[in-house]
Amino acid sequence: MKILFVGDIVGRPGRDAIKELLPKLAKEYKLDFVIANAENAAGGSGITPRVAEELFSYGVDVLTSGDHIWKKREIFEFINQEQRVLRPMNYPGNCVGRGFDLFKTKKGKLVGVVNVNGRVFMQALECPFRSCIKAWEELSRETKVIIVDVHAEATSEKVALGWYLDGKVSAVLGTHTHIQTADERILPQGSAYLTDTGMTGSYDSVIGRKIGDVLERFLTSLPTRFQLAEENVKLAAVVLDIDESSGKAKSIERIQRKVKC
Repeated sequence: MKILFVGDIVGRPGRDAIKELLPKLAKEYKLDFVIANAENAAGGSGITPRVAEELFSYGVDVLTSGDHIWKKREIFEFINQEQRVLRPMNYPGNCVGRGFDLFKTKKGKLVGVVNVNGRVFMQALECPFRSCIKAWEELSRETKVIIVDVHAEATSEKVALGWYLDGKVSAVLGTHTHIQTADERILPQGSAYLTDTGMTGSYDSVIGRKIGDVLERFLTSLPTRFQLAEENVKLAAVVLDIDESSGKAKSIERIQRKVKC
């Protein structure tokens, strides 16, 4: 099974990259399933129902998120209705939405997707390690193919979660920092791993925002409105080849593709 996992989509430039490049990638890799982190897809922070539907129309099957999921008020009702939008599962149990679920590929094969936030240098939520085990115990009753999006700041926390879940899930893929790392590998027990998948958005920027705005904040420490950058737009992602019978990863390929126009 070929699965594409796309790193943090940032605003309109990131969505345009999905629109232009996803059909080409789907054909090139013969993709069965597409997951994308979209917590910054609406104006650079948060997601709205309209933006979610736009990304689904381009061929994304499931949208994961992170600490910015609640930035747009209209998501609160939508996330309870739309199964394909996940929030981090380690928010308290009475939180709206869901943090993991089962989905079907176009060929009817089941894929489990888990979304979890880290806690180091981030909001204190429930334990991501124990939360992932809870999701794995439920999803593994139905499928061996399970993909985990760990939305976290600290590389050590992501690496530790990768080792913790090795052999249980098909892949542990990091998001949040917007900087693609080069440590893709298949761990000893068969789980694919990458510390951060990277950003889908403008690369002539500071993680998607205009350089001057961010420099002003660093140099003055004063409140500054960060505007979205629009130059040199790229899609960052990984392509996974998963053995459906065992759930183990056969390969992981890290990619970056530039938008032509």
